[in-house]
Amino acid sequence: MEQTVKSTLKLNYKRTFLIGFAFFGILLLWQVYDSWCPTLLTELFKEAFNTTKEEEVQYLVGVVMAMDNLIALILLPIFGALSDKTNTKIGKRMPYILVGTFVCAIAFPFIPVFFHLNNLAGVIIMMAIVVLFMMMYRNPAVALMPDLTPKPLRSKANGIINIMGYIGGAFATVVGIIFVLSTYLKGDGSNAIPPWSTSNIWILETPFLLASVLMVFSAVVLFICINENKVKEEIADDIKLGEALSETADKIDDDKPMTKANKMMLIFILIAEFFWFMADNGIGTFMGNFTQYYLQAASSSNMINIIVGGVGSVLGFGLGGMIAGKIGRKWTVIGGLGLTLLSYFVWIIGTFTFLKGAAASGSFPIIIYVIWLFKGFGMSLVHLNSFPMVVELCNAKKIGSFTGYYYASSMAAQTITPIALGAFLNSDRIDWGFLPVYAAVCVAIAFAIFMFVKNVKVNKQNIVKGLEAFGEEVEL
Repeated sequence: MEQTVKSTLKLNYKRTFLIGFAFFGILLLWQVYDSWCPTLLTELFKEAFNTTKEEEVQYLVGVVMAMDNLIALILLPIFGALSDKTNTKIGKRMPYILVGTFVCAIAFPFIPVFFHLNNLAGVIIMMAIVVLFMMMYRNPAVALMPDLTPKPLRSKANGIINIMGYIGGAFATVVGIIFVLSTYLKGDGSNAIPPWSTSNIWILETPFLLASVLMVFSAVVLFICINENKVKEEIADDIKLGEALSETADKIDDDKPMTKANKMMLIFILIAEFFWFMADNGIGTFMGNFTQYYLQAASSSNMINIIVGGVGSVLGFGLGGMIAGKIGRKWTVIGGLGLTLLSYFVWIIGTFTFLKGAAASGSFPIIIYVIWLFKGFGMSLVHLNSFPMVVELCNAKKIGSFTGYYYASSMAAQTITPIALGAFLNSDRIDWGFLPVYAAVCVAIAFAIFMFVKNVKVNKQNIVKGLEAFGEEVEL
């Protein structure tokens, strides 16, 4: 006689929120890093080559930013695989998180120190050290969520940790506006104070120091509140149950190689991811310079723009899990890419029409804030669901490795796109108005490729709906 077993999966919101402190530290640091390093490098390269034209050095800025990403491309899979094989009293991910955090926190504030000393080599070396140890931290920190979350609940859990990350990024942005950008750089693209003047070092140092302090704080909270080994023991049955409801073409077997159908899913996801990060990182790397040098607007305008985009992202992260529960992860990602592509089309039209007059006027067009709001919402749907789709394709023993694949794809894009876009911008026939065209082409390619990802339907009879914003249950 067959026995019926009834089990329930429910997302632990408190634990997921605490795991999110790891992502809080990651995006906090990267927001400061991406907001400032391209501009600092631009100023130092202009000084080194005795030029006043920032376009002439953007290729070099792109190369340096790409080299950092190349380090990440190599190290992310390595640290992912290493953490999969690590077994310590504090867990498999925690040692990497703690070491990476503390070294990053020490090195990060030295970037503006060397900038004030007009030391280009010092800035580049400090950037490389930060990226090196951030990669030690990043992969294991991100892998911690799928480690401690059953497969059917990972989209919603990913939304929570991404919201935590965006809170960190928004905090860094606000600090930049209040303490730095509104007073440090003029709207006309020139410096109010010589950038290497040691008498004003604390103006620029403030966000870097605060980022370091809060990174350490987030790691300490994570370490104190999450006992990795203990939690794994407590949820072992839930993890096993989640395997039965995974959204894969074929079921995962720990003792067998990956099936052809699952391999094709993985390949299509990673290739599409490569192209949407080509767009996302290209825009992120050069938007600060677009604001300062093309629009001649105050740099703080771009910081506000980032916050607006973050608001859109938080809305997407809050709603994306519920949307995926209704229409599936594939079509949620497709919808996010479509909305992003539409946003870039509006930007392209505006660049060649009503935004043209804004260039060199010193104003930051309101329409760009609207574009960033919708783009942030669209891309949050993409990021929210694409990562769980990748780690869904592996067993619990390989989560770090598959997290490495996911981030290797993104870092490959982030290695190539600053150089490629910097080279385009260095052309006499192309100006800053090329940014949305470049991004739209990359997103369109990602959209087309993702259409080939197999659509795996969830067994809706096994999923309890109701107030999904307050909990998600799965019954067998």
